[in-house]
Amino acid sequence: MHALIVIAHPDPQSLTHAVAGQVARGIEASRSGHTFEIADLSAEGFDPRFNAGDVAQFRGQAGPPADVLAEHARLDRTDDLVLVYPVYWWSFPGLLKGWIDRVFVNGWAYRDVPGAKLEKLLGRLRVHLVAVGGADMRTYEKHGYTAAMKTGIDHGIFGYCGAPVVTSQLLLPQDGTFPDAHFETARSLGQRLFSAPGTDA
Repeated sequence: MHALIVIAHPDPQSLTHAVAGQVARGIEASRSGHTFEIADLSAEGFDPRFNAGDVAQFRGQAGPPADVLAEHARLDRTDDLVLVYPVYWWSFPGLLKGWIDRVFVNGWAYRDVPGAKLEKLLGRLRVHLVAVGGADMRTYEKHGYTAAMKTGIDHGIFGYCGAPVVTSQLLLPQDGTFPDAHFETARSLGQRLFSAPGTDA
């Protein structure tokens, strides 16, 4: 089986990159023969802006732009999608949201035909969310941010496409610091990535 680890942070020395690296180490440590690749959206220069080509695709006037087709090909060979990202304003950073906007399109991620029932096309793709936040859990719970993120991301995006969210981790500081235990959590996720319920590994 194959995983795609998507990173959305401009600094290669960031906690986000370090956490993603631990997920990758966990997959390697599983010694199961499974594979992974890393999509560092910032380093690759992915353009998150919804452009004229994307509008034409949305209107059914053209196929997806070439860079979107390349992402589809990468995802089509993926069994498990791992998104590792910092929390910006209680959601995805713009780079990752733009990747979702442009890549998870009608006709590939779902099929919405007027007068017909919505068809969810990504039931084969298992999703794992690893968010790195700066506020403490009390703040997230007090203001309802955790529930809002789950509604908007887990249900609103991946549920709409039929892709099950198998893992959802929110890694937050404790006593003002980022604990080493979070790196172990990420490494453990990688080790058991393909052995969670719903796989045939």
